[in-house]
Amino acid sequence: MTPSTAIHGLMAEFETAPEILRAARRTTQAGYRHVEAYSPHPVEGLAEELRLPRTQVPFVVLVGGLVGACTGFFMQYWTLAVNYPMNVGGRPYNSWPAYVPIVFEVMVLIGALSAVIGMFFLNGLPEPYHPVFNDPRFDRATQDRFFLCIEATDPKFDLQATREFMQSLSPLGQVLEVPN
Repeated sequence: MTPSTAIHGLMAEFETAPEILRAARRTTQAGYRHVEAYSPHPVEGLAEELRLPRTQVPFVVLVGGLVGACTGFFMQYWTLAVNYPMNVGGRPYNSWPAYVPIVFEVMVLIGALSAVIGMFFLNGLPEPYHPVFNDPRFDRATQDRFFLCIEATDPKFDLQATREFMQSLSPLGQVLEVPN
């Protein structure tokens, strides 16, 4: 099917974390690549089973921390050595050991802010609407159920064959179409 289909994909419901892990493993082994899993809590190994790329948040935090450290240092350097130099007790204008506490604090502040902002942008948040919200059972994904959705944009997606494959995963109920 093409990305302009009337459905978002097919979704199956599972009761436990080992079941969703087993289903995700079988799905990726079968060659499906556009697969999403939804769970009420983190499931160890699920990201690896779905072959999701590693997050870029640590890199964003590193860059934010370095920018914060440089900002803290040069802010103090400009203030104490260039803009308003004062010779106190014969110390040099650029007495960098005195800058360390402020450099550290600004580094942590900007690193933490970049972590939060980077996480939001990299996760595509806020996302007030997603097609899986159309499934009436999906509200259980935040309580006690696990869901696996094979999207219609997957190159291997064929409505009938994918539905039969998902039924072979032994879901809790019927495999449902998720409308766009």
